[in-house]
Amino acid sequence: MELLKKNIHMDRIRTEGVTQIALEDDVNLSENKPDVSSISLERGELVIEEVKPGTDCVNVRGRLNFCVLYYTQEPGCSLVNMEGRILFDEKINLQGVMPADTVRVDTEVEDLSIGIINSRKLSVQSVVTLYASVEELYDEEAPIGLYGDEKVEYRKVPLELAQITICKNDIYRIREEFTLPSNYPNVFQILWNCISLCDVEFRVLNEKLSVQGEARLFMLYEGEGEDHPIRSYETALPFSGVLECHGCREGDVGDIRYLVNSHELSVRPDLDGEERNIGLELAMDLSIHVYADEKMELVTDLYGVAKEIETQSHSVGLRRLLSKVTGKCKVTDRIRTENGAPPVLQLVHSEGKVLQEGQEVSGDGIQLTGWLQVKVMYITGDDENPYSATQAQIPYQYHLEVPGIKSEDMKKITAQVEQLQVTMLDGEEMDVKAVLSFETTVFQAIPVELISQVTVSEPDSAKMSELPGMVIHVVKAGDNLWNIGKRYYVPVDLLRDLNDLKTDELQPGQKLLIVKQG
Repeated sequence: MELLKKNIHMDRIRTEGVTQIALEDDVNLSENKPDVSSISLERGELVIEEVKPGTDCVNVRGRLNFCVLYYTQEPGCSLVNMEGRILFDEKINLQGVMPADTVRVDTEVEDLSIGIINSRKLSVQSVVTLYASVEELYDEEAPIGLYGDEKVEYRKVPLELAQITICKNDIYRIREEFTLPSNYPNVFQILWNCISLCDVEFRVLNEKLSVQGEARLFMLYEGEGEDHPIRSYETALPFSGVLECHGCREGDVGDIRYLVNSHELSVRPDLDGEERNIGLELAMDLSIHVYADEKMELVTDLYGVAKEIETQSHSVGLRRLLSKVTGKCKVTDRIRTENGAPPVLQLVHSEGKVLQEGQEVSGDGIQLTGWLQVKVMYITGDDENPYSATQAQIPYQYHLEVPGIKSEDMKKITAQVEQLQVTMLDGEEMDVKAVLSFETTVFQAIPVELISQVTVSEPDSAKMSELPGMVIHVVKAGDNLWNIGKRYYVPVDLLRDLNDLKTDELQPGQKLLIVKQG
């Protein structure tokens, strides 16, 4: 006798680890850059160059690319863009990792501060976090039937399971172009830009994924002309397209996460030869997981009628898709400029980022806490520091409804700023209104004992001789037809027929006739 088995395709995080490091350096301005008088804007991003797994650890080599926009009092220009980098080489403890493993490393710039040491030197300090993980695919062999000549009773349980069909990384590229309105001067050089994606949506189709969303772009530039006027421009560029994804089917569930890998703005001449066309090229790193729901019946128990049957089993955690949910949270607050900062004359640009702090299953949902990090660029009334920026962190709490969720269920929350509006109240205070969106795909954990092996042997003659040829069994609490039949080596169907049962429900005190077989 053998078990009929079917592979259930699964994925899991085998091991993961996190480390936080401080990066700092003193950076000299290059010879072709004018002296710095004050700093207007700064930003940083991490680039991973090499991930080298070892035994129980992984070495990560990369760099922090930083960009600073500063004001100079030297004639000929007012705002200057400067870029630089800080290299790092860090070891992350990762229990169980082996040199042959593929390790994924995600990054977060927690804090960045750039200060002035003197007119030719800047101090760059940053705190960054590295998240390392090893994901693996594996199969569980699930018994779905039996074949052989032995007379065996077996019980099946219907389950709805989520099997992974696609697990891969890919890149989706966005290429868009727009033309400046006629009332804006031609571009002499771009000083600063900020690009964010919102309303990004993925749909699983047959053999492909559809992608759509919106790229929001802010650009600060120096215009052509004798006085090189500084202008700012904002726009939203909708995008859509498809990505080949062999093996997926419409109706499958996609859990797809993205990260903006790189972007580039380029100035191109229009039909009149004027520098007014702006091209955007952006690369999205995609982590693609696609799951298919499958209904199957698993053999969970069996016993012999004429022979002794022994089984070997092991505990596994299967899962099914519980729900894929989204939710939105409103955040409002007022923020002020830093003490001693020049007064606000006009707002130029605002951007936001969601910092997740905690998530806890509570009731029929997940209680989320964290911060909305807001950065605002503005024009000041100070001739020696005409552009400045302030930032603040606004706390949020939100209950994301997920009916039926339990603490052991798998979930990962993605969050983004859907809307952000900052208005000026006076020279020191601003009003912030934002809408945050959250999304998660929750898989319900299903603990199961999977039978892996069946052994058939001759029955114990002493044990069989002790069984009565005919007996009246009085039903006790917890009894059912299955365990009664298993106890007396009698098929369940025979119990139904002998006792003329119309239902499998038994009541304590009920009497059943049992006749020994063979």
